[in-house]
Amino acid sequence: MALENLSPSLVGGTGLAALAALATTYYMYRRPRPLRPAVNLERQARMRLDGSRQGGPIYESLLTEGGEESHLNFLFEDATTVYEAMQRGWRISMDKPCLGFRPGPDEPYSWLTYRQVNERIANFGAGLVKLGKKPGPKTFVGIYAQNCCEWVIAEHACYRHSMVIVPLYDTLGPSACTHIINQADIQVIVCDKESRVETLIAELPATPGLRTIVAIEPVPKQLTTRASQAGINLISFSDVESMGRINPAKPSPPSPESLATICYTSGTTGPPKGVMLSHGNIIANCSSVSRQLGDTAPTPEDVMISFLPLAHMFELCCETAIYSVGAAVGFYRGDIRELVSDMQALRPTLSPCVPRLLNRIYDKVHSSVQDSLLKKFLLKMALKRKWSELQSLVIRNSSFWDWLVFKKVKESMGGRLRLMVVGSAPIAPNVLSFMRCALGCVIVEGYGQTECTCPCTLTFPGDYHTDHVGPPLPCCSIKLADVPEMEYWASKGKGEICVKGPIVFQGYFKDPAKTAETMDEDGWLHTGDIGTWQPNGTLRIIDRKKYIFKLSQGEYVAPEKIEGVYSRSKLVAQIFIHGESLKSCLVAIVVPDEHSARAWMGQHSLPSDTPMADLCRSKELKKAILDDLISLGKEARLNSFEQVKDICLYHEVMTIENGLLTPTLKTKRNDALKFFKPQIEAMYARLA
Repeated sequence: MALENLSPSLVGGTGLAALAALATTYYMYRRPRPLRPAVNLERQARMRLDGSRQGGPIYESLLTEGGEESHLNFLFEDATTVYEAMQRGWRISMDKPCLGFRPGPDEPYSWLTYRQVNERIANFGAGLVKLGKKPGPKTFVGIYAQNCCEWVIAEHACYRHSMVIVPLYDTLGPSACTHIINQADIQVIVCDKESRVETLIAELPATPGLRTIVAIEPVPKQLTTRASQAGINLISFSDVESMGRINPAKPSPPSPESLATICYTSGTTGPPKGVMLSHGNIIANCSSVSRQLGDTAPTPEDVMISFLPLAHMFELCCETAIYSVGAAVGFYRGDIRELVSDMQALRPTLSPCVPRLLNRIYDKVHSSVQDSLLKKFLLKMALKRKWSELQSLVIRNSSFWDWLVFKKVKESMGGRLRLMVVGSAPIAPNVLSFMRCALGCVIVEGYGQTECTCPCTLTFPGDYHTDHVGPPLPCCSIKLADVPEMEYWASKGKGEICVKGPIVFQGYFKDPAKTAETMDEDGWLHTGDIGTWQPNGTLRIIDRKKYIFKLSQGEYVAPEKIEGVYSRSKLVAQIFIHGESLKSCLVAIVVPDEHSARAWMGQHSLPSDTPMADLCRSKELKKAILDDLISLGKEARLNSFEQVKDICLYHEVMTIENGLLTPTLKTKRNDALKFFKPQIEAMYARLA
């Protein structure tokens, strides 16, 4: 089932009155018990005064006793490192399925059990040692691959011998990958596809330290010859496992303080920075999320779909939590267009997710009802009833409205989802509320960054409000610090979000200057995000410090804040705001929402069936979008200097593949500026 088919279900031809009566009767007799949150949702965090030199009050989780000494470091005494988490999963799973893969589009998932996975981990780890890789935290192993069983096997094989993994990914670009390989002195890289092997070989003159490439998939003999001629040992993954099977090596397990990974941030500006994270960082984060999830936390019976990049901490932490309880992970086949098919085959119960996917579902469902008054009415009624249940803390997908209206949405994601964790980017409140109603499962939203491992706040299951990102997790303390240049003051309840606790990174690899800029001498991580505390102790993100312009009249402007306001326009799919210190106003690149743009053109007797590139040349459409943006800006009380004065419509979506988005779906502002330089210069020329 494709996303395009997600129109609300309609059953039979019964009249609306009968349907409503039946729904009400069914609801009264079948209404389930409400969820019981772990804390009172009216008071979700405790506050204490900051004893240091600066900053506002410190907020901490109610799930701890209070104070930095009570931060949660681990949930299970036998899983204090990522290595131990996998071993624990093996012990308690009774050798249940661990890693799943789908060989073909029409085939069911095949599974490796925990015993099989751990045997392969031991063999591959011993194989690395046989290849001359010395156990210990000074050995860095690159992993340049899509999510797959071998990714996890290589990762945990490294942990078994206290080695450090360094993930690489395509969107970093060749120059960034070269920088990482050289800076981390990576001598061996595990690689999946022939194309990635070729990329590494092509960069060899610039990466003299690289000695070994381990290929997961078969590669042509001529590629092996090319590698050999360049001084590279190109060996298959299975051969490394065979070497280890013949030459077993005793494990050299890490401690919680041991470095686990150097996770390079993709960065919107400058070269990527290597975030050093320990086993203790990762376990503290995973344990705290599970503690906060309470009764909805992962169990041994769960199955998680893996489609977000394992090269980033969000996915890696989710999977670590899964392994620690002996649950299963199934990998998608690598094509995001076929994700729905994979989810239907896997039928997951858990899913980490990003707003981009949920936005697509939201848009498709609402687009599908536009031509039918009946469908629009039923969707409105269903959302109203499900929203009423959410307000009563009732979360389910078995109501009459789930069967009548939301069945296709639920089935598109496998039909068994009970928990979804949303992160990596802000999600629109209307989309979050809709998905909670439509899927009928617990959906929590987190906030964090790589420098604090993953989330530092998380909404409690059952909290249906969408104006915050939850209270601090049990593994950290959070406070706000003054940002004078933006006139944010902690004493007035607004400021830069600062985090402290066992989830805060060890520093940037070989970059003490950048580390000092980010983490102060008292151990507080300065995130660069601006937040404010809600009366119930939850955190709301309101701005960003990192990307601000100073216009010619001396006014500071935060473009991401304005983009958040303008993104609410139905006519806008994406927007990139730009300003300059020598200019007095802002301009924007707008990628129109194709469906809404064509609908608007048709409603105004204008040609709507033309190619998107031609549609973006329409003066009428441009004026309509600009007027809508200005109207939204006024509603949000933007200052006049924060409103764009001109826009340029662009017909192609900004994506990871075309280099304009980071893997976490944030705009790569420097790259976007270079790409759209002609359009930006033309707009400023017209405004002169």
